[in-house]
Amino acid sequence: MILADKIIDLRKKNGWSQEELADRLGVSRQSISKWEGAQSVPDLNRIIAMSQIFGVSTDYLLKDEELPAVSGESMPFVYDEPAEPVRSVSMEEANTFLKLKDRSARRVALGVMLCILSPILLIVLATASEEGVIPVSEIAATGLSLIVLMLFVAAAVAIFVIDSIAMKPFEYMEKENLDTAYGVDGMVREQKLQYTGSHTAMMTLGIALCVLSAVPIFVGMILTGDSEKDYLMTFGVGGTLLLVAIGTLMIVRTSIYWEAMQQLLEEGDFTRENKMNNRKNELVSTVYWCSALAIYLGISFLGIMNWDRSWIVWPIAGVLYGALTAVLRILRQRR
Repeated sequence: MILADKIIDLRKKNGWSQEELADRLGVSRQSISKWEGAQSVPDLNRIIAMSQIFGVSTDYLLKDEELPAVSGESMPFVYDEPAEPVRSVSMEEANTFLKLKDRSARRVALGVMLCILSPILLIVLATASEEGVIPVSEIAATGLSLIVLMLFVAAAVAIFVIDSIAMKPFEYMEKENLDTAYGVDGMVREQKLQYTGSHTAMMTLGIALCVLSAVPIFVGMILTGDSEKDYLMTFGVGGTLLLVAIGTLMIVRTSIYWEAMQQLLEEGDFTRENKMNNRKNELVSTVYWCSALAIYLGISFLGIMNWDRSWIVWPIAGVLYGALTAVLRILRQRR
C-alpha cells in the first residue's frame, strides 16, 4: 500500500473529509487531493503531523507495510504555521475566468497601445506645421493634435474602467489562496502547455520591436544630416512610438493571459508567499503610479517639458518601479 492509499484509508477510518483533514494540517484541500492522487508527496513536517493526527508511526506512512504500527491514540495536532483561508474554484469558474481574461488581455493591450500612440500626432503635426511641410498653422495643428490625444487617452481610460468592472468578480484569483476542484489543475496545465509556443513567440517579437524601436530615430538622423529638415527627426520619433506601441501590445496581450493561468495554478508571481508580499506592495504601487501620473501631467501642462518629450516619464517610471520592487523584496527577505 503506497502513501497515497494510506492517507485515504486513514482519513476515511476517522470519518474526515478532505477539507477536515486539510484544516487539521494547515494546508489546502487541493494539497490533500494531490497527495491522495499520488500527484505530489507531503513534506516531512506534514508526514510527522499526519502520524500524530492518525495515531500511527511515521514508519507505517513511509514504508510499504500493510498493518499500521500504532503509536497511540489519534490526537489533535496544531501545525506551526496557521492555516490561511482558501477560496474554492470550480471547473466552471476556472473556464469562465480564462475566457474573460482572454478578452481582458485584448482590451487592456489596446488601451495601453492607445496611450502610447496618443502623442504621435502632436509630435508630428506640430513640427511639420512649424517647418511649413503642411499648410496648417502651428496653433491649429497643436489644437487638433491635443484633441486627438485627449480622445485616445479617454478611450483608453474607458477601456480600463470597463475591463476593471468586468473582472471585478474574479479579483480574488490574484490575492487569495485557491483550492481548485478536481480536474481544474490538469485542464489549466494542458491549456498552458498548448499556449506556451504562442506566448514565447509573442513575447520575443514584442521585445524585439521595443529594442528596435530606436531605429526610426537613427534613420531620421541619417536623412536629416546637415540639412535643416528637422521634421525628419520628428517623424523618426513618431515611428519609434509606433513600434513601441505595437511591441507593448503584444507583450501585454500575452502576459495577461499567461498570468491568468499562473493565478489558477498558483505559480510564478502568484504563489501563496508572493500573494502575501503583493498585498503588502499594493499601497506602495498605488502611491507610486499616482505620483508618476501627477508628475507627467504637471511637467506637461505647466510647460516644464513639451508634450513631445514628457512621455519619457513613463519608461523612466517603469524602470524605477522595477528597481523599487526589487529593493523592497531584498529588504523583506533580510527580515
